[in-house]
Amino acid sequence: MDQNHIDALRGKHEALDQKIAKEEARPNPDTMTIQSLKKEKLRLKEEMLEGA
Repeated sequence: MDQNHIDALRGKHEALDQKIAKEEARPNPDTMTIQSLKKEKLRLKEEMLEGA
């Protein structure tokens, strides 16, 4: 996997971190949204590990 692709995945992974933190900081966080974001983050992490 090429380095540019891995860098793009890292950027998406970090963006998901920020979205999760923002959702968790809300007075009534949407647990389904958080769960979905975490699953996507894990999928990206797995894809990065496969390409490493």
